[in-house]
Amino acid sequence: MAEAALRLKSLVEQLLGIPLPVRIRAWDGSQAGPPGAPALVVRNRRAVRRLLFKPGELGLARAWVAGDLDIEGDLYAALDLMSELVWERGEDARSLLQMVRDPEVRAAARGLVKVAGLPLPPAPPREEVRRTRAHLHTKRSDRRAISHHYDVGNDFYEIVLGPSMVYSCAYWPSPDATLEDAQRDKLELICRKLDLTAGQRLLDVGCGWGSLAIHAAREYGVRVVGVTLSQEQAAYARKRVAGEGLTDRVEIRVQDYRDVPDGPYDAIASVGMAEHVGAERYLEYAEDLYRLLKPGGRLLNHQIARRPQRDESSYRVDEFIDAYVFPDGELAPLGSTVGQLERAGFEVRDVEAIREHYGLTLRRWVANLEADWARAMRLAGPGRARVWRLYMAACALAFERNRIGVNQVLAVRTPEGGDSGMPLRARTWGA
Repeated sequence: MAEAALRLKSLVEQLLGIPLPVRIRAWDGSQAGPPGAPALVVRNRRAVRRLLFKPGELGLARAWVAGDLDIEGDLYAALDLMSELVWERGEDARSLLQMVRDPEVRAAARGLVKVAGLPLPPAPPREEVRRTRAHLHTKRSDRRAISHHYDVGNDFYEIVLGPSMVYSCAYWPSPDATLEDAQRDKLELICRKLDLTAGQRLLDVGCGWGSLAIHAAREYGVRVVGVTLSQEQAAYARKRVAGEGLTDRVEIRVQDYRDVPDGPYDAIASVGMAEHVGAERYLEYAEDLYRLLKPGGRLLNHQIARRPQRDESSYRVDEFIDAYVFPDGELAPLGSTVGQLERAGFEVRDVEAIREHYGLTLRRWVANLEADWARAMRLAGPGRARVWRLYMAACALAFERNRIGVNQVLAVRTPEGGDSGMPLRARTWGA
């Protein structure tokens, strides 16, 4: 097909009813669209078939992961320009041929079918999680979901995260600080909020590669139990603990937080883990942590939050992230999280929103990945590496545009009598 790009541009604009904000470069070498804009590279007709049968986010994601689509130019600028077409339109995943009624739109859809060719539809990339939505957040399903995300390979995560090996939002003193300094400041902030002192017991729920556990034991003299469902994380964390000479103070377990038997703890940190819990299980999660905490003990719950919907029944899980990144992950509004913690018995004492910090963090992770792209593809495979690049770049924009946020909620298991142990002016912490 001569001038495939011009044909695609015309048909897509007819279908959507708005001009395309990006250029199109097609498999025949042709280009069409705004000069100087980032280009959506359509490598083959299969990309068009993917979009026809899963219009919107999931079809784009499948084409990206499979290598059928690419972006030429600034990735962030392209995603920002395309956000109105994808994330903000609220398209459902039905076939275009099923959901159009306008004759001109039907004609455009038929034109795209001719461009796409046969067979239809293509199989999803092998990196996509294939399962039903039944039996969410059982211990078994949570182990599978955590393994999918975190057992990509420690060498791969070393590329992305850098020497700190912390996979949650850093705490930036300034945008030009190093990622390692910002992550150290985040660990320090958590320890100060928890008011850790030597000899106390800290439970690190979702301990990752052990960075918080090591920092708390080394800098504050506490004894730490870190729990994770990832075998690869646990092996890596134990090696780091041994290298620091902290095996007498830090224990890393492959264990579900629901199975921790040896409370009470003086303090609990849950950093970037509660997103995996799910709305139906969240009260149970809060009650379990309350049970594991001694009276007067503090909980630091660091969690991504979505914006509340006018109609919460219409909320849908992000298709791309659910299929490729965090299977069964769910984001809740901040108010829901605070409410569930209070229902479990906690007294919420402080909430700190650090949304802008996550945008900075994600951009550094993307830069790390891109700087060692060839090795990352060898370690994780091209499809998985492309998943992580798209997911982190899109999430950076989501935080920067206030589509999602991240908050540190400090709560206390206030004992009978009401003495929370908190200072009158609590915000004396700060790294």
